[in-house]
Amino acid sequence: MAFPFGAPLWAQDAPEPPESGGSARTLSTVTVSDGRPTSLPTQIPTTIEGVTGEQISETVNATDSEDALKYLPSLVVRKRYIGDFNHAVLATRASGTGNSARSLVYADGIMLSNPLGNGATYAPRWGMVSPEEIERVDVLYGPFSAAYQGNSVGAVVDYVTRMPTRLEAHVKLSGFASNFDLYNSHSSPAGQQLDLSLGSRSGSWSWWLSASRTHSKGQALVFGNRLVSAGTVGNAGTPVTGAVPGLNPSNQPWWLVGGSTIYDTTQEQAKLKVAYDFSPTLRATYTLGAWNNTTHGSVDTYLRDSLGRPVYSGRVNIAGRAYNLDSPSAALAPTETALTHYMHGLSVKSHTGGVFDWEVAASLFDYSSDTSRTPTPPLPGAVNGGPGRTTDMGGSGWHTFKAAGTWRPTGSAEGVGAHVVDFGFQQDTARLRTSVGNTLDWIGGPVVAPFSAFNGNTRLQSLYVQDTWRFAEKWKATFGLRRERWEAYGGQLGNATRLLDFAPRKNSYDSPKAAIAWQATPDWLFKASTGRAIRMPTVSELYQGSIEGNRIVNTNPNLRPERSWTTELSAERDLKGWGVDGVLRTTLFVENTKDALYSQALTNLVSTVQNVDAIRTRGLEVALNAVDVGIKGLDLGGSLTLTRSKIAANKGFPASVGREQPRVPKVRATLLATYRPDARWSYTVGARYSGKQYGTLDNSDPNGAAYMGFSKFFVVDARVRYRIDRQWSAAVGIDNLNNNKYWAFHPYPQRTFVAELKFDL
Repeated sequence: MAFPFGAPLWAQDAPEPPESGGSARTLSTVTVSDGRPTSLPTQIPTTIEGVTGEQISETVNATDSEDALKYLPSLVVRKRYIGDFNHAVLATRASGTGNSARSLVYADGIMLSNPLGNGATYAPRWGMVSPEEIERVDVLYGPFSAAYQGNSVGAVVDYVTRMPTRLEAHVKLSGFASNFDLYNSHSSPAGQQLDLSLGSRSGSWSWWLSASRTHSKGQALVFGNRLVSAGTVGNAGTPVTGAVPGLNPSNQPWWLVGGSTIYDTTQEQAKLKVAYDFSPTLRATYTLGAWNNTTHGSVDTYLRDSLGRPVYSGRVNIAGRAYNLDSPSAALAPTETALTHYMHGLSVKSHTGGVFDWEVAASLFDYSSDTSRTPTPPLPGAVNGGPGRTTDMGGSGWHTFKAAGTWRPTGSAEGVGAHVVDFGFQQDTARLRTSVGNTLDWIGGPVVAPFSAFNGNTRLQSLYVQDTWRFAEKWKATFGLRRERWEAYGGQLGNATRLLDFAPRKNSYDSPKAAIAWQATPDWLFKASTGRAIRMPTVSELYQGSIEGNRIVNTNPNLRPERSWTTELSAERDLKGWGVDGVLRTTLFVENTKDALYSQALTNLVSTVQNVDAIRTRGLEVALNAVDVGIKGLDLGGSLTLTRSKIAANKGFPASVGREQPRVPKVRATLLATYRPDARWSYTVGARYSGKQYGTLDNSDPNGAAYMGFSKFFVVDARVRYRIDRQWSAAVGIDNLNNNKYWAFHPYPQRTFVAELKFDL
């Protein structure tokens, strides 16, 4: 049976869930001989959704790996343009797109989540996975497995990438183009992508080599602005025309003076995977990934002087008021970025399925080089050089270690009384190194003087155990406990003249977990899960602020971790009894979070990360997946998520109490319909909806349809795929077919056309 996109994996005992995304309707074992196993604990009776690589190729205009999540329930990725490398943050049921630290993303068990910070600039390293190498994506909703740290409070995403069983070769060439019209910015973002991969298996060895290159031009993402009220009445400044009037998110009148951060991006990714089977049940795997990104962010000013010449900086006069385009910060500034990151992963894992299995794994993610540059005022001639500032994060990164085992006392996960005991030790270490310096040539010159520095480390050591017990014929339960020891050390904050140290910290926490499932009838499965998650502060949240004299101010290095209790109740219905080949899942979820970490005002002029005392979230998620609905070849998948998330207590910002949690809308929905009239053609239409949301804790930004606003949206996508023969296929698609103009601080892409041609050997 082949479920459509997003079909659940169910509560399986087998280590390898079905390639179709799920075919088991009961608590019985499902044995699959092909396909690589997910790292997710599929034996736990809680909500897991999945999608295969073939389903992605057929139904999604996937230009980046995060596109694979586009139609899964309750998930939203804030992808601003094709190749978005630094703001594509994942949002989940009770977490918005400003909370990147409340989810975990892995590729073959190697962590892609960025543990250095929380927020838009700490998005997962999606570029380390190309869409073409995805075999399957699985998502565990909620912090219900003791095998994951508290960042799993939202979801855990695992990309399972291809590993060949025979000689394979693949080539895909893609192109994309769109138009962008907003304010006075008019452009035609476009680009192309090439994916190459080759792999084989010989005896005990198997290998996979892949490479991809993406060149894309995006739309304006930042819009220079000045509040009308900030202007000085009079004739001072250069008279200019072209400024666009509007209202900011708080409905205050402002002038938009130009677009910037218009990225021209080139990304190159390469990956080598080698596996050796010591025996049919023991495998060693090594992964080496490299990702290179170069980006030029250009500027498009709307302003013209009396001679029609563009104006980028200085004091200008708009409609009888004078404004300084250089202060308090530059309204329009170009940028240059160059990044090279490496990923290493090594694991040795047994998979006997018998009494005992074990795994030892380690990974390293290294910012080999990571530099961004921007000019400092004055800006005239900045495109040809001039003074500026560089930000160097080289030396940052993270590494992980895991030693884990699975014990099946009865030698099997089957039968009444059977136990599956998972246990292990983990260590996760994050290292942040940030050096900001002044340069005489912002495009390529060396640093001539320090400006600021920002360093720190965190380490999380964890022991966990969980037991999945089939205590009756139709019942299964899981009980788990995670013990964590966390420390932050090496924190430093510097300015141009001094570098000051933060005191180290250590804390320990316990996180219990529990889940239960009951197969009430052949058609009905009921599940309940609950778990505690401790989301530790990241390095960037702890060690920020400024220096006054000989002391650090405007920061809180003693931030408390987020503590969340999450509970869900699910009912899953096999629809065969209703004449439909599919599954309907309804889930109630509740999350109570204490000491949530958010940036809020410390003084009238300074905002920093502080603890929000309490946030309460209640919600309902409904997911439907069905095949051959009404007619053979028509598959339907969809979801509806209703959420009520409120700030219940916040003594640091009383005006926020009773307001909605930022970036968590009351309604999210997806719908995906695919029709296959024969083996060659497939036609897909998808729709995504998100309701009204706010970006501030006190909800003081009601105008979402503006730069820096957070709007509701309804987007329709389409895709047609044709299998020319066994080796060749082609596809065309349109994302945002209805050309909705919507925002998540920055504007999302407008109508985008995609075409691709693929060869498979």
